[in-house]
Amino acid sequence: MAEEQKIESTHKESMAQKPKGKAQEESTHSQQTVPTAPDEKKFEGYLSEVVELAGRRTGIYGEIKQAMCKILEGKDKGRVIRRNIAGRIEVGDIIRLPDTSREDKPIRSR
Repeated sequence: MAEEQKIESTHKESMAQKPKGKAQEESTHSQQTVPTAPDEKKFEGYLSEVVELAGRRTGIYGEIKQAMCKILEGKDKGRVIRRNIAGRIEVGDIIRLPDTSREDKPIRSR
């Protein structure tokens, strides 16, 4: 019985310490920082630089561009391969490729 009263009292105390109201919640959240763990998962793949854009687009809506990418790290360092890239891309951009073993086929016009 004494343990139940102790649990209830600690529960009431913890409820009393919680901020009430939206303004107090926002101030509490802005002060909190997310700790970064040293074993945090990093991006995998190989860095490459966009050397040339083929000027052709593919995909149903033309959202994919074909680019020549120079591999900057790994066993294929210095090799230039053709890759299809979605999104905004320009010559000189640095991108991370998941693998360097495959190369995309050139886009053919019909």
